[in-house]
Amino acid sequence: MLYQSILETIGNTPSVKINKLAPNGIDLYVKPEFFNPGSSVKDRLAINIINTAETNGSLKPGQTVVEATSGNTGIGLALVCAAKNYPLVITMPESASIERRKMMRFLGAKVITTPAAEAGSGAYKKALQLALDNKWFYAKQFENTANADIHESTTGKEIINDFKDLGLDYWVSGYGTGGTFTGVSRTIRQEMPDTKLIMAEPNVAPLVANGNKQERNKDGTFASSHPDWQPHPIQGWTTDFIPLVLQESIDKNYIDNIIPVSGQDGIIWSQKLAAEEGILTGISGGSTFAVAMEIARKAKPGSVILCMLADTAERYLSSLLFEDIAEDMSVDEINILNS
Repeated sequence: MLYQSILETIGNTPSVKINKLAPNGIDLYVKPEFFNPGSSVKDRLAINIINTAETNGSLKPGQTVVEATSGNTGIGLALVCAAKNYPLVITMPESASIERRKMMRFLGAKVITTPAAEAGSGAYKKALQLALDNKWFYAKQFENTANADIHESTTGKEIINDFKDLGLDYWVSGYGTGGTFTGVSRTIRQEMPDTKLIMAEPNVAPLVANGNKQERNKDGTFASSHPDWQPHPIQGWTTDFIPLVLQESIDKNYIDNIIPVSGQDGIIWSQKLAAEEGILTGISGGSTFAVAMEIARKAKPGSVILCMLADTAERYLSSLLFEDIAEDMSVDEINILNS
């Protein structure tokens, strides 16, 4: 198949059955968003934010784009901006993995790190300041309607097409900006209203579970929710404020159940997916899968479950996910070499 641009390859990711890890009698599937060209679900919002801004005139030819991100949106935007010839400046907490910074710079973006103690809201405020001071286009992934819209029209439709005959009892997703959860929920609520929409949330950052809603400071930035938020290793998930895009899911009762998960469980299940299913996903994907497995163990026989996998394991080489993976040969490997 011929494509005129790498951007045409965004979307249409598969749904893949889990064969060894799923409980007996349960049809468990994952949707690996690392099949996107930038290896994450955030390629979808990146292309739609830029296309929408071009269409409505808020982004001018050659204008610099700026965004706050923990990494995947920045990589998606860097890919899109490289293909469309826009300069890109990214702000991100210094706690995000080194691979993310290097990948964005590899794609031509400039990356400004903010103190880890300021969490996602610190990167957000810095991006807003840079946009105002320099008259740059601020992508605003946490509040831009183009974010959820692309998941309603693509991700959600793909899920409906994949499961229209088989049926779908549970759909499981975490949230970062809330775009995936809100957009897909719109489509599933309309097309498969009996499907239960399950939100996975870090056990140390129960912002939605504790009833938080989106608030703004007087300067227009998002108010952070530090009392209910603690740092966690699930990069890309649950920053320290409720994004405006996610608020729709709260207001319209899209969320049927919220299940907490620890970062350590996310790491364990990511490693199991790799070793036993050959599926490479990051800590967020492992965390979502941990919740899907919890649902699967309690579901009635014959239930069909779909779990979102937001990105690839290769984005976490310097993180806790690979901490126990040796660089040098093990004793067993040396014995094989010498046999």
